[in-house]
Amino acid sequence: MHDNLDELKGLVAALKADQQAQKDKEKRDAWTKFVALSMIVLAVFAATATQRGASYSSTTMKQLNVATFEQAQASDQWAFFQAKGIKQSIASEERDVLDATANADPKRLADLEKKAERYGKEQNDIKAEAEKLEARRDEATASATFAAKRGSEMGLATTVFQIAISLGGVTLIVKKRWLWSVSLLTGFLATLQMARVLWWM
Repeated sequence: MHDNLDELKGLVAALKADQQAQKDKEKRDAWTKFVALSMIVLAVFAATATQRGASYSSTTMKQLNVATFEQAQASDQWAFFQAKGIKQSIASEERDVLDATANADPKRLADLEKKAERYGKEQNDIKAEAEKLEARRDEATASATFAAKRGSEMGLATTVFQIAISLGGVTLIVKKRWLWSVSLLTGFLATLQMARVLWWM
C-alpha cells in the first residue's frame, strides 16, 4: 500500500511538473499568437491588393477594346474621306473637260462645280469626325497603359505580401522572433507599395 501511495505521489508530481512545463512553454510561445494575427492581417491586405490588381487588368482590357473600336470607326471615316475625295476629283475633272469644250453647258458646269464644292465640304466634316475618333482612341490607349502600369505595380505589392506571409509561416515553425520582424518589415513595405499605387500613382 505504501508503494502504491509513493507511486501515486510520484505520478501526481510528474503531472504537476508536466503541467507547469506546458504553462511555461505556452508563456514562452505566447508571442506566436501575435505572429498568427499579423499573418491574418497581411493576408487580408494581400487579398485586397490582388482584387485591385484584377480590377486594373479588367480596366486595361476594357480600354484596349474601346481603343480598337474607335480605331475601326476612324478607319471607316478615313475610307469615307478618300471616297469623297475621289468623287470630288472626278467631278472637278469632268468640269474641266466640259469647260474645255466649245459648246459647254453652263448649267452642267455649275452643277459640277457645286458637286465638287459639296464633296470638299463633306470631306472636311468627315476629317473632323475621324480626328475626333482618333483622339478618343488615343485617350483610351493612354488610359489602358496607365491601368496596366498600376496593375503591374499592384502585382508587385501582392508578391511582397506573399513573401511576408511565407516568412511569418516559417517564423511559426522555427520560433525565431527576428524572422517575425523581417516578416513584418516585408509586410510594411508591401503595404507602402499598395498605398502608393492606390493613392499616389
